Amino acid sequence: MAQSTSFLTVVFLLAFAPICCFSLNARGGCLYPQFYAHSCPKAQEIVKSVVAKAYAKDPRMAASLLRLHFHDCFVQGCDGSLLLDSSGTIVSEKRSVPNRNSARGFEVVDEIKSALEKECPATVSCADILALAARDSTVITGGPNWEVLLGRRDSRSASLSGSNNNIPAPNSTFQTLLTKFKRQGLDIVDLVALSGSHTIGDSRCTSFRQRLYNQSGNGQPDFTLDQSFAAQLRPRCPRSGGDQNLFFLDYATPFKFDNAYYKNLLAARGLLNSDEILSTRSESSRQLVEKFAENNELFFEQFAKSMIKMGNISPLMGARGEIRKRCRKINS
Repeated sequence: MAQSTSFLTVVFLLAFAPICCFSLNARGGCLYPQFYAHSCPKAQEIVKSVVAKAYAKDPRMAASLLRLHFHDCFVQGCDGSLLLDSSGTIVSEKRSVPNRNSARGFEVVDEIKSALEKECPATVSCADILALAARDSTVITGGPNWEVLLGRRDSRSASLSGSNNNIPAPNSTFQTLLTKFKRQGLDIVDLVALSGSHTIGDSRCTSFRQRLYNQSGNGQPDFTLDQSFAAQLRPRCPRSGGDQNLFFLDYATPFKFDNAYYKNLLAARGLLNSDEILSTRSESSRQLVEKFAENNELFFEQFAKSMIKMGNISPLMGARGEIRKRCRKINS
């Protein structure tokens, strides 16, 4: 326990250093865990409570909230842009291919925001709500804990094109995956560690159907997928129809945050193409998969570090952006 605590302290300091620049510029700012210590001391308690209630009602919600933070940060940075509905000049990112018919949990975010507005009006940003909810969702399913850097502000814009172009698709090649992560300042270690979030949650048939029937356009399945596993998937994911049928991303321990995801990859039982290629298309990534499969603590440590790093992608701070009163619309 002492070693784990010491590690996370080091992780926090390393991730904290580059983002916190003390500046006389009024438009500057700083992310740090105690940002709301005086302005809204119950903020983290409120987020944790609502997440716990939502999870008790629907265990899938943990993965959904974690995914919202990821999909937010990869578009314009961690600024809550994903939460905006279409209105006026804003075209919602919810309409993008990666989010349409799959992004969920917006009602939970609304509930958290409503509770926070009652406790401390116009104080806690929607972007910070996503970061906290992602951490709490990880912890409640048995995953690692970490100190969330806070102080992000909310954007007044969204980017449908950014959502379509920046978020990796489930059929991505390894190089495409790595390129999109590097574009956000993340590296191959972050790619493999953050992909481990697929230890919880589900995927739709339409996201992996090609692996079962026509992986390369030649009418043949993906033979890097264990064929007995493929046979189990086909009845509920036929050649046509059943697009929205859900399947566990980690069939071994679908509701537990652990390293079984990596063990599945080594057994050729990763559900998505973007999962399995981590063990089949790059020696460097495969070595990381093997390390995480062997050592759950190592995976937890790196996942926490990579989540902090991802949460630092281009945040709005200081006088930039705003603190939305409602997460779905900009302030008037």
